[in-house]
Amino acid sequence: MEVSVIGYPRIGAFRELKFCTEDYFKGSISEKQLKENAGKLRSVQWKMQAHNGIDLIPSNDFSFYDGMLDTAVLLSAVPNRYQALNLDGLDTYFAMARGYQGEKGDVKALSMRKWFNTNYHYIVPEMEDNTFIRLSGSKPFDEFLEAKAQGILTKPVVIGPLTFLKLAKYKGKKQPADYVDEMIRAYADLLARMDKLGAKWLQLDEPILATDLEKPDIVLFNHIYSLLLSHKGHLNILLQTYFGDIRDCYTDVTSLSFDGIGLDFVEGKETSSLIANNGFPKEKILFAGIVNGKNIWRNNYEKTLQTLFDLQKSVDQIAIGTSCSLLHVPYTVKAEKQLDEKIRNAFAFAQEKLKELSDLKILIKDSTFAQNPIFLTNTKLHGETGHKFEKSVRQRICELNETDFIRTPAFEKRAALQEDALKLPLLPTTTIGSFPQTKEVKTNRSRFKKGEITAEQYRENLRSMITACISLQEKLGLDVLVHGEYERGDMVEYFGENLSGFLFTTQAWVQSYGTRCVKPPIIWGDVKRTAPISVEISRYAQSLTHKPVKGMLTGPVTILNWSFPREDVSPKEIALQIALAIRDEVLDLEAAGLRIIQVDEAALKEKLPLRKSDWHTEYLDWAISAFRLVHSGVKAVTQIHTHMCYSEFQDILEDIDAMDADVISFEASRSNLAIVDALQKSGFKTAVGPGVYDIHSPRIPSKEEIISAIESILQKIKPQKLWINPDCGLKTRGEGETIPSLKNLVEAAITVRKQL
Repeated sequence: MEVSVIGYPRIGAFRELKFCTEDYFKGSISEKQLKENAGKLRSVQWKMQAHNGIDLIPSNDFSFYDGMLDTAVLLSAVPNRYQALNLDGLDTYFAMARGYQGEKGDVKALSMRKWFNTNYHYIVPEMEDNTFIRLSGSKPFDEFLEAKAQGILTKPVVIGPLTFLKLAKYKGKKQPADYVDEMIRAYADLLARMDKLGAKWLQLDEPILATDLEKPDIVLFNHIYSLLLSHKGHLNILLQTYFGDIRDCYTDVTSLSFDGIGLDFVEGKETSSLIANNGFPKEKILFAGIVNGKNIWRNNYEKTLQTLFDLQKSVDQIAIGTSCSLLHVPYTVKAEKQLDEKIRNAFAFAQEKLKELSDLKILIKDSTFAQNPIFLTNTKLHGETGHKFEKSVRQRICELNETDFIRTPAFEKRAALQEDALKLPLLPTTTIGSFPQTKEVKTNRSRFKKGEITAEQYRENLRSMITACISLQEKLGLDVLVHGEYERGDMVEYFGENLSGFLFTTQAWVQSYGTRCVKPPIIWGDVKRTAPISVEISRYAQSLTHKPVKGMLTGPVTILNWSFPREDVSPKEIALQIALAIRDEVLDLEAAGLRIIQVDEAALKEKLPLRKSDWHTEYLDWAISAFRLVHSGVKAVTQIHTHMCYSEFQDILEDIDAMDADVISFEASRSNLAIVDALQKSGFKTAVGPGVYDIHSPRIPSKEEIISAIESILQKIKPQKLWINPDCGLKTRGEGETIPSLKNLVEAAITVRKQL
């Protein structure tokens, strides 16, 4: 029984990839140095997996920015506007990811979207009518040979053709079927070259198979692979799926001549029954994803072994592996020295999951596994969870009734009252919340945590920064201001630090996109607010101006989705616990004089089940209710905002409207304002702020560019319903980009306002 890993974190144990890539962006290191550093990181992760007995170690799972972007470059799917810059290969790649503004031209970045039901963002490939798909890059081959030179025969990993075609954006008349013949030839060349280089296995990732498929999708899948697999030569082809089961196409997949089929036994609700009811081909290897690639709790060996024993009754050949790439978990628990050993032992990050796979490989072969010390240690660990329960929290949830989730009066009456109370102009301008996290901001926070300055010195420094931020926004002419969020390193971690029930790490970073990494808190016990969190700072910011300042909070669903949740309590229960804590904060902010309160639900779409039949019963019903619980107790004149980003919301706009917020801002600029059409079509009642420029790119939008965006939006949305704002918070941007961008935003809004 071999052991396989789908993919491994590429950022390094201490975010080395982030820092060296950003040094390259700054011009501090050369392309040669960047590539040398990347090679060292790849070598470490290959050797780590080999040391832990992994038989099928992935290569080409490394990326400087994103795997979908890598695949687009590999297949020559580089839009004309990036080719026209005449940059070298790597800088063209980064221009697609981040945009480019310089002597060679000015182009926006490609769109960015959430990778299925994760917090990882992928770059959306663009297919133009003159795009000709062909194999032109060498990355998968270079990295395979790089590992081979180190004595490690890897299993190259490439995103499969169907997933690529389904997730790409089509800019002309052509549709996916029009690129199929080219795609098959390109992948056939890929197979032939890998075979020639001596690869034993090639992994083609097709997570799209775990989503709802229409008949044409299945026909297309069969067409692609029935032709492609005839070109595999001596190469073994592993079709790898993850994030769910493949109920729509199981028999189609098993009927094709794949040598291995990777199925998810963690999120795949019907995976076991599909095998039990339909059988599994004797000549193929089942790659069983039985170690969770998305959560950080130790594997329960007893349950996992039972799954494997059951599978052995109907499957002849089994390899064991992760349920998905380990990209979605931190690097190693070993760095968390500050945590109690008992707590540390409850976790398994990427490196520890390698050991779990190795342990399971040993135990499955041991007829006396129940007496094996490895098994006994694991059993003892799962009997000592240490989770904390709060009776008062549970009682409060039990006492909730229907009226706690309904805000009165209805939206239309509130809108009129708020218009009269706030007296904002048409097309009010604002930002999403955070301002640049400058060196001064980070130093203040770091020195306080290290005990180098007192709490009062820390607060005084914060007040000074907030004063400057309010002054800047007034000078720029923004209509609704924010305090800048200088006290927050992360929008979820900050609230977790101020609520009971959370644990925190020092190096448990996970890649969100490109060089952006997040450090999710861990939900360890019941969640409760023990004291006001943002009230003092928000009250101070409001005291500095007559303009409204938004109280800035993170919503319960986003806090849940961007944390590692406990597994002994349902997501619904955790969301309601957090919602009650944030509700208390909302009411205190209102009492402190804040007239606008923003409760961000950036991650609402993120955990939406991949199967539409599960959307409401398993997620939306309680997720929407949790948000409504947060704000249902405020006065009619208090305006509630929320923010959402980098997901396709068109299919759930009715549910988003049912959140009953007063204003919702959306990411929109990278997707060329595509959501605006959907908002108009759905009859969306809530006022909206589709982002008019992309903050994840370093380029500065011109006033004329923003005017064009506003005018485009106004063709679909009434001016009384429209807010003008950036795509997202500004914490990742520098002041040199932020100030001129906001200046252009305000001037653009004023220009258009005068024309109305």
